[in-house]
Amino acid sequence: MSEVEEAQKKTEIAIFAGGCFWCMVPPFSDRDGVIEAVAGYSGGTTKDPDYQAVAHGQTDHYESVRVTYDREKISFAELLEIFWRQIDPTDDGGQFADRGNHYRTAIFYTTEEQRRVAERSKTNLQESRLFSQPIATMILPATAFYPAEEYHQNYHLKNVLHYSSYKKGSGREAFIEKVWKEKDLPGAAGKYEKPPDEELCRKLTPLQYEVTRKNATEPPFNNSYWDNEESGIYVDIVSGEPLFSSEDKYESGTGWPSFIRPLVPDNIVERVDRELFTERIEVRSRHGNSHLGHVFPDGPEPTGLRYCLNSAALRFIPAEDLEKEGYAEFADHFSK
Repeated sequence: MSEVEEAQKKTEIAIFAGGCFWCMVPPFSDRDGVIEAVAGYSGGTTKDPDYQAVAHGQTDHYESVRVTYDREKISFAELLEIFWRQIDPTDDGGQFADRGNHYRTAIFYTTEEQRRVAERSKTNLQESRLFSQPIATMILPATAFYPAEEYHQNYHLKNVLHYSSYKKGSGREAFIEKVWKEKDLPGAAGKYEKPPDEELCRKLTPLQYEVTRKNATEPPFNNSYWDNEESGIYVDIVSGEPLFSSEDKYESGTGWPSFIRPLVPDNIVERVDRELFTERIEVRSRHGNSHLGHVFPDGPEPTGLRYCLNSAALRFIPAEDLEKEGYAEFADHFSK
């Protein structure tokens, strides 16, 4: 396989509508792993729309940004986190001072995996109670994307003063400052951090270190939690960030602890793993960057997923110790 073919195999497209595309390109374009961010039009049926037609409601397109990214450097879940933090997801009539259907928000999925991750992320945002109103952002199958006119590409670099004035005057800048910098998704704050490697060498057992830092796999049926039936949550052994709940744990017969869903989806990063001559989805923790295991599409309903994890990457917090250990926000999960 040539270098070009290898690079193409690692790239994927994500399309987001977040109101004015001038403001949606910059947050993506400067992120490691993003190859290109292009302003354009998506979600409509008219062929080759132009700005005038879209802006005057003559088409059903959304102003959008098409993000081409390297899946091995940044995940779709991470792109979603960037997306949510640019918008008011409860506004179904536009964004900030910009009104009209073409300014509505949407996530256009290009694969079934993107759809699943997007729906999970939206549910998590709704359940986080950051907003009292319903999340209005639509999750829709991607249709043809049409790049906008050259004038609109990288507008923030070509017209710095006007762009800055526009972003502030529209109300977007103040909203981001107030909402997304004072509040955060569960587990996404700086509370959970990865200690320096020297400290980890002292803190972790050799197996824990090999699993979390070097992507090793522990033996099945010979690990701490594969048959643990206690009530509580499982956190990252490295950072302490909450990951999974006993309420979602089930006996998979594999010899490793298995779960149907994460407790805090935003603390989970999924990456393509092409080791062992096959393609799997690796699961890592966001803040600890710990290798946790893999996720497979052969789990029970309602998710159909099996998060198959290494006990060595986890620490179990019994339900009765949640408040004492600093996880009081999850106590309600076990109070019934």
